Amino acid sequence: MPIAEPSRTLIANSILWAAILVGGIPVTIQIFLNIFKGEFGVDVLATISVVTACILGEYLAATLVILMLTGGQALESYAMRKASSVLLALANRMPAIAHKKVDDYMSDIAITDIKIGDQIVIYPHEISPVDGTVIDGHSSMDEAYLTGEPYLISKAPGSQVLSGTINGDSVLVVQADKLPSDSRYARIMKVMEEAEQRRPKLRRISDQLGAFFAPVSFVLALATWAYTGEAVRFLSVLIVATPCPLLIAIPITIISAISISARRGIIIKDPTVLERLPTCRVAIFDKTGTLTYGQPEVTEILPAKGFNASKVLQQAASIERYSKHPLALSIIKEAEKTGLFLLDAERVSEVPGKGLEGVVAKDTIHITHRKSLLKNDPSASKYLPPIADGLECIVMVNNTYAATFRFRDQPREEGKFFIGHLAPSHSFKKVMLVSGDRESEVSYLASLLGITETYSSQLPEQKLEIVRTETLKSPTLFMGDGINDAPALAAATVGIAFGQHTAVASESAGVVILESSLIKVDELIHISGNMRKIALQSAIGGMMLSIIGMMFAAAGLLPPVAGALMQELIDVVAIMNALRLVWQKDVVTDMHK
Repeated sequence: MPIAEPSRTLIANSILWAAILVGGIPVTIQIFLNIFKGEFGVDVLATISVVTACILGEYLAATLVILMLTGGQALESYAMRKASSVLLALANRMPAIAHKKVDDYMSDIAITDIKIGDQIVIYPHEISPVDGTVIDGHSSMDEAYLTGEPYLISKAPGSQVLSGTINGDSVLVVQADKLPSDSRYARIMKVMEEAEQRRPKLRRISDQLGAFFAPVSFVLALATWAYTGEAVRFLSVLIVATPCPLLIAIPITIISAISISARRGIIIKDPTVLERLPTCRVAIFDKTGTLTYGQPEVTEILPAKGFNASKVLQQAASIERYSKHPLALSIIKEAEKTGLFLLDAERVSEVPGKGLEGVVAKDTIHITHRKSLLKNDPSASKYLPPIADGLECIVMVNNTYAATFRFRDQPREEGKFFIGHLAPSHSFKKVMLVSGDRESEVSYLASLLGITETYSSQLPEQKLEIVRTETLKSPTLFMGDGINDAPALAAATVGIAFGQHTAVASESAGVVILESSLIKVDELIHISGNMRKIALQSAIGGMMLSIIGMMFAAAGLLPPVAGALMQELIDVVAIMNALRLVWQKDVVTDMHK
């Protein structure tokens, strides 16, 4: 027996009601909450369309609008999902328990119970819970989280240990010099939290366009209703006005750009950077590992009269293996390259600003810098070699000047061209070099690359303030590779981290470039520029077609369901345009020309 027409209508309407309830209510609640916050975007038009369609009994039209709306939000959520949290990555590094040693007894205590002067035992492969001084044991520690460089720093009695560093294969006993809450690691966490909380809120492309289009469309729909007296025309205009290219085409364009970037070793962690990057006008660089290869080489050893260069190099390398200074590895490599073996060292200490000191074969070796030596002995200027470009350190043997070591940290091959093309090709107005390195090193590199504005000897807090100040004036792009760059990476309009050595820096940045190369940065700038151009084409083109449809709807020539179907057709055109990025086989950049 055939089903009666009213029954079929009831069944069909029941299915549509179910779709509207399941898909529409959660979305509608969220949008109304946004309205109460003063956020009136394009999705509000869709919600009003759904509510009006339900009141007028146009359930199929309401269902089609919900499908468009939820589809766009699902794509947006997918595109915006981040790999992990910055602060979680920081917090997870620190142990909750420390091993306290009292005489010959050990007990586990909470890290918060550590007092200054406590002796803390760090077992192999454990993370140091405190800033302190080694009082027993020899080992090496991984400090890459702080320096951004994958170096293992040897530790001996007298060596300084930083919280958050990973111990090597031997047990160390460390005397706590600071409370855990006052440690360098805790300070960086505090700065990181503050940077996250004060990250500037930037409007999306769809928000910017929707802020103009949505009110105009709503007023036109109301005017149509007022003039014709037909609520169904009001609904038709709203449905056609729902600019789904903003809700769907833009997220698809972003996802396409993320996919292209990933294939080229560029990991987009925060998709909004693809929209922000073309707007950046200030480029801020860290130095080591970003504009340089981060591998200084010994270029000259200038021994003083009465000293042998090879012997001084051997003695210097023997204590440098306990140092965390970036030049330490260069000296060790130079000793190895010349066939020198390292000697045992004792009473090694390294005080910031005073240099490295230790005893090697009964000789007291002190490695320092020119400024420190001249401060203590102004007459040293008579026998020191003249200042040269690049880096240097001074070696003292038994308080007597023994040698000057000169180094060069080579700038990246593509650096000068990359810096020079930022203004003419990408509209950058300012280029800055902000580094924790010494003024002489920073100035030398800046002169090679043509950078005029530099800041040297900057702590993470100082880098953060510089980035914040510049970001208030104009959108900023910050590039770095160490945890000391993490707060600045988070505070900049766009943060790019180089390499994989420092997980926290990678988590702080919106983009991680796996292959440390400025060519990849240029590729990203071009990808983001193409993405923004295609997104605007899809959005504005779709809105223009929607306006034409709205005119037909206002004239009564386009009923609600037909309007929804027309909007779906507009979506297809916009999405096909958005997919142009996926079909792009290669990224042509200025560096490849």
